[in-house]
Amino acid sequence: MAKIPDKIQTWQMVQPTARNKETGEVTPGKLEKTTIPVPELAPGDVLVEIAGCGVCHTDLGFFYDGVPNVSKPPLTLGHEISGTVVAGDEGWIGKEVIIPAVMPCRKCLLCKTGRGNRCLNQKMPGNSLSIYGGFSSHIPVPSVDLCEIKDRHGVPLSHFAVIADAATTPYQAAKRADVQPGDNVVVIGITGGVGQYQGQVLKALGAGTVIGIARNQEKLDRALQFGADFVINSTDKDAKDISKEFRGLCKEQELPNFGWKIFEVTGTKPGQEIALNLLGYTGKLIVVGFSLAKTEYSIGRLMAFDAEIIGTWGCLPEYYPAVLQMVLNGKINMEDFVQTRPMSTIAETFEEAHKVPPFKRIVLEPDF
Repeated sequence: MAKIPDKIQTWQMVQPTARNKETGEVTPGKLEKTTIPVPELAPGDVLVEIAGCGVCHTDLGFFYDGVPNVSKPPLTLGHEISGTVVAGDEGWIGKEVIIPAVMPCRKCLLCKTGRGNRCLNQKMPGNSLSIYGGFSSHIPVPSVDLCEIKDRHGVPLSHFAVIADAATTPYQAAKRADVQPGDNVVVIGITGGVGQYQGQVLKALGAGTVIGIARNQEKLDRALQFGADFVINSTDKDAKDISKEFRGLCKEQELPNFGWKIFEVTGTKPGQEIALNLLGYTGKLIVVGFSLAKTEYSIGRLMAFDAEIIGTWGCLPEYYPAVLQMVLNGKINMEDFVQTRPMSTIAETFEEAHKVPPFKRIVLEPDF
């Protein structure tokens, strides 16, 4: 049994990167190793000893790009978490778990009508769970939302952290899009941390044709082994160029020019522009990636095309066991998309990942 600590060791975001709008001067963000209290656990709460926490684009957005946190700094970032329960609800002690990235209140109307993934009272580690986040030794969370890992099949516990967002967010997006066997889909950003799982999830759910769009050819080649049937390299191409290439591919492969479900995962303006150009008759655009950018679109086209634009957020905790099972039975490959590093490398890892998206999702393992 793991030892219950007196304090939580953590890497806090003391301040995010700041930019002066008038002068353009940049004040670098600051991460600081420190200790925070172990709170008194309420009934139904547990304390999880963290095995690993994934570095997500959202964390980088909080730290570098001015995306606001619900809880103000100083706080600990990190919401892709796996670990072992060491205190609290007795029925959970000793169990290995994945902590959902968003934890609904389960009491409001949204929760009661199946939209708890966007519960307005939800708690998200590294954002709205008070000061607590995953780049720590331990974290207090409600036990009701935990996903138990009963048999890891020899895979390190830390690797399962990526399920908490990178693999489950695409599943929620697929459910939001009502993906059915045989559907034709496009994933814009299929090489990214979430995109690489989006393609796999869609294929696992029975998608007929999966077309991946991104810029890194090496990663695109990898995507062809894990979910994608065809890929388009978007390097030095605008949205119209991509649209033309997509239509040509559809004609060549005798694929329809209607009914495509398009998943925009990049969270960038160019990615959004590509997605909007591809949206056609009876199609659906599912916005998975977050961006502060504003993208222009003639909304009347939705009426003419009988098309839809849909947002999606997080993933219902109820879906986590299904995604975990997909990983364990090999329908989703996790191991070829994960790398681990000591948590003490957090500053340089953040800097590296912010400059160049990593080839594999980085999971930081506590080494306090």
